[in-house]
Amino acid sequence: MRFKLIALAIVAGLGATSFTAAAAPAQQVVSSSEVELLKAQLAALQAKVDALEQRTDAQSDINVSTGQAVEKATNVTAASDKKLEALEKARRDGVLDLPDGEQLKVTNLHKVFWPKQKLTKGDLFRYYVRVARFLLPAVADRPLVMKRFPNGIAAAPFYQHRAPDVPAGVRTAVVSVVEQRPQIIGGDLKSLLYMTQIAAISQDPWFSRAQSPHEPDHVAIDLDPTDTATFAHVLDVARWVRDELTSLGVPAFPKTSGSNGMHIYIPLKPHTSYESGMLFCQIVATLVATRHPKAATVERMVARRRRGTIYIDYLQNILGKTLATAYSARASDYAGVSTPLTWKEVDAGVDPREFTIRTAPARFRKAGDLWKGLRESDPADLESILQKYRRA
Repeated sequence: MRFKLIALAIVAGLGATSFTAAAAPAQQVVSSSEVELLKAQLAALQAKVDALEQRTDAQSDINVSTGQAVEKATNVTAASDKKLEALEKARRDGVLDLPDGEQLKVTNLHKVFWPKQKLTKGDLFRYYVRVARFLLPAVADRPLVMKRFPNGIAAAPFYQHRAPDVPAGVRTAVVSVVEQRPQIIGGDLKSLLYMTQIAAISQDPWFSRAQSPHEPDHVAIDLDPTDTATFAHVLDVARWVRDELTSLGVPAFPKTSGSNGMHIYIPLKPHTSYESGMLFCQIVATLVATRHPKAATVERMVARRRRGTIYIDYLQNILGKTLATAYSARASDYAGVSTPLTWKEVDAGVDPREFTIRTAPARFRKAGDLWKGLRESDPADLESILQKYRRA
C-alpha cells in the first residue's frame, strides 16, 4: 500500500532527536518531545493502516469462502429440488444430500404455510434451494435472528436469537455484544435450509458480521406505509430519499420489503459505528419528512402519524436489530419476497405483489444479482457528508 510506505519512510526519517525546517527563512529546531509526539501519532496511524489491511485480507477470505459456498449450492439445486418435490408428494420425511457430503433431515414438507395460496413448507424449501446462490452472499458471516412460524403464517410466530441444538455443519458462533449466546451465522446452504426446516420463513441478518459486530457494513432506511397509504406513495418517498442521497454523492440500493414497504440500503466505510450510521439516516429521514410533511413522517408513535403517510424508520440501525435481507421470503399474506430493484424500476413504478416465492426465482435468473452492488460499490464517507450538512 502506497500510503503505508510513505508513513514508514516518515517514521524512519525521524530517528534523530531534532530536524531543521529547510524551507523556513530562519533555522527552527523542533524539540525531541515534539518529535516523539509526532512519531507516536504516526505509529497510531500505522496501526490503523495495518488494521485496515487485515480487514481487507479477511474480506478477501470471506469472499472466497462465500463464492465456494455459492458454487456448491448451485451444483445441488436441481437434485435437491426434485427430491423435495418427490418427498412432499409422497407426504414423507427424508434426507437431503448437500455439498461436501453433508445431509439434512427434512420433515412435514406438506404442511401449509400460506393458506390463501396453498403454499407449503416444501414450497419454501424449493424457493430457497433455487435462490441460494443470490441470497448466501447477502447473509455471509452475519448473525441471524429467527422468526419462526411452525404452523404457518396464520398462527402466532415466535422470535429466537439463541441457536438451538443444531446439527453438525450448521454454523454457529458466540456473539458477545449483548449477551453471551450462540447464534446461527449465515453464508452456507446447510444453515439456510436448517432454518427453513425449523420454520424460520425469513432470513434476518445483522448489519455487521460476527468478526466485527460493532462495525456495520451498511445502514438502511425502512419505508413503512400507514394503513391507508399505497405502494405508489412508498415509491414517491423512496425517490425523495434517493434524491437527497444523490445530492450528497451517496450510493443507495432499493428493494421491496416483501410485504408493503421498501428498504433503501447505504454501504459504509470500514470502521463506521452503528451510532454514526443511524445519525446519518436520521438526518436524511428528517429532511425528507420536513420537506414532504403530508406524505412522510418520522413520528415514532403510530397514533400520532398522519393517515396515509409513509413512516421513514431510521431506528433499525442499532446493533442486533435486523431487516429481512434481499432475496428473503416473507410471512406476508401474498408469500412475498424482498426483491432488489433498479432505480429505473422505482421511477417507472412496480407492484411488490408480483414478487413471490413462486415468481421471484425467474426474475433473479434474468436480472442477475442486483444486490451485489451494495457489497461492491464505493461506500459512503459519513465524515465528509456531515461536513456538507454543517456548511448548508
